Amino acid sequence: MVAALAIAVSGFMATPAHAAPSEAELKKQIDTASNQLEDITESFNKLKIDLAKTAADQKNLAASIAPAKAKLLVASAQVDNIAATSYKQGKIGPMAALLSSSNQTGLVDRMSYLDLIQRANQRDIDAYTQTTQTFDQRSAALKTTQAKQTAQLNEVAARKSKIEGDIKKLRALRQQAFGSATETGVSGAAGPAPNIAGSAGEAVAFAYKQANKPAYYGYGDSGPSTFDCSGLTMAAWNVAGKSLPHNAAAQYSATARISKSQLQPGDLVFYRSLGHVGIYVGGGMIIDASREGEPIKKRSINIMTPYGYGRVK
Repeated sequence: MVAALAIAVSGFMATPAHAAPSEAELKKQIDTASNQLEDITESFNKLKIDLAKTAADQKNLAASIAPAKAKLLVASAQVDNIAATSYKQGKIGPMAALLSSSNQTGLVDRMSYLDLIQRANQRDIDAYTQTTQTFDQRSAALKTTQAKQTAQLNEVAARKSKIEGDIKKLRALRQQAFGSATETGVSGAAGPAPNIAGSAGEAVAFAYKQANKPAYYGYGDSGPSTFDCSGLTMAAWNVAGKSLPHNAAAQYSATARISKSQLQPGDLVFYRSLGHVGIYVGGGMIIDASREGEPIKKRSINIMTPYGYGRVK
């Protein structure tokens, strides 16, 4: 996905030398760049989620070896004790001690007990050896994964900066040629929030409060002053006590599938093959952080063909 975006981005600024682009052409280029910036940003968010999971796996792995170490210490101590006793009493010391008993029933019990101890010790030692080998292999694999994810994150961050620079140049060109670098008809004013009960009402009320934020907000953000699309829906539902990942595709996986006819305020609406997400506020409207350079706003659910719908569990 990253490679495909890189190829697409390379052609943004190319315009024929003999003809200045029209305002409509510039707007189209800005819209295309904004969509690709959002795709890059969602990839960036997904990589951060993956990197955090790898770090958590490493922590859990380190904790998982502690029980095996504890059993090894006990087994080693018992082995050392048996060895020390054998040294003091001679090679047949323990056996001689057992045979010295005149009670044959007690003798059998004591021999069985000693055998159990030896077997248990060996099992603990073997288990530790196997656990250590597995630990080393898993630890090496996690370190390799972490290195790859970090490299990918840095690459995506660089591409993100490149697209942001392209958008600034396009807007500056549009402003110079046509006197306005902002989109028309993109007011973020959403009016008063509807009275909706429960956690969905809290999430929707939060989204309404974010409307009309200053234009030119950054991407890759989850508030309080700037948001990307999944950052806004995540923050809205976080206020309502529900945790969502900071990525549109991950939010799709984390929510229950519903149909358009089942939509209720607070549900999530997904677009562009999970490249964009907004929160449904009722009346056929959503509130979303749409494009770089535009304020968060309330607008029709039909801004483009929805990919699917999700209800926060």
